[in-house]
Amino acid sequence: MAGARKRTTSAGRAAPKNRQVPWLLIGSLVVILALVGGIGFFLFDRSSQISPWRPSEDNRDPSLAIPGIVTAAYEGQHHVLPEQRVAYDRLPPFGGPHDGYWAACNGQVYPQPVRNENMVHALEHGAVWIAYDPARVSGAALDTLTAKVSGQNQMMISPYPGLDQPISLQSWGHQLKLTDPTDPRLDQFVTSLKGNPFGVFPEVGASCDALGAGAFDPADPPRFDPPPYPPNALPMDYQGTSGAGATGGAG
Repeated sequence: MAGARKRTTSAGRAAPKNRQVPWLLIGSLVVILALVGGIGFFLFDRSSQISPWRPSEDNRDPSLAIPGIVTAAYEGQHHVLPEQRVAYDRLPPFGGPHDGYWAACNGQVYPQPVRNENMVHALEHGAVWIAYDPARVSGAALDTLTAKVSGQNQMMISPYPGLDQPISLQSWGHQLKLTDPTDPRLDQFVTSLKGNPFGVFPEVGASCDALGAGAFDPADPPRFDPPPYPPNALPMDYQGTSGAGATGGAG
């Protein structure tokens, strides 16, 4: 017969052609599914790592949920002169009238106690101040605290003799006292309040750098001035000089 005969089965039907497996299509689908799965896992993993202590529009001050937190309302930008003292209502203080020049708070580790009035001004700039009793915190415990400050903007640490607890954390209008440097509430406090952009402290965006010679010298800060306060100490409702620092410093 002319032409090639069709191959038939024993039943007389034409034999089916061998089907080609679409490996390219299958491979593409596998790659796409892997990418989609990887992106989903990445997004889920990121969402699971977002700290509940990080401030947001929906939760502007997460620190309020920290057990033991103490808060108070203070009006900012009331400055005193370098020779003046404020009769603070809390020790360490965490708000109220303060020196016109702020303590450097760009990861500053102070080996000696520092004047309250300068430290409080740094809190107004969004800093967190870790104070510790040098009689009860030293060695590895002090190293743990110092490591949380070194190299971190809006952080500072200093000894504070006579504390009623070994460790005291301060942010403007907030305080938390601890006995253990590994207490998880320390990181919760810092995450919630350091540089919080939602109006928790008066001067969002203000600098933590020292102004230089003649202002506040981090290498030789004003001396610590604990109670008892002198008779001429200024009260907490002292209005002082608002806006620019009474000593010429801004902020």
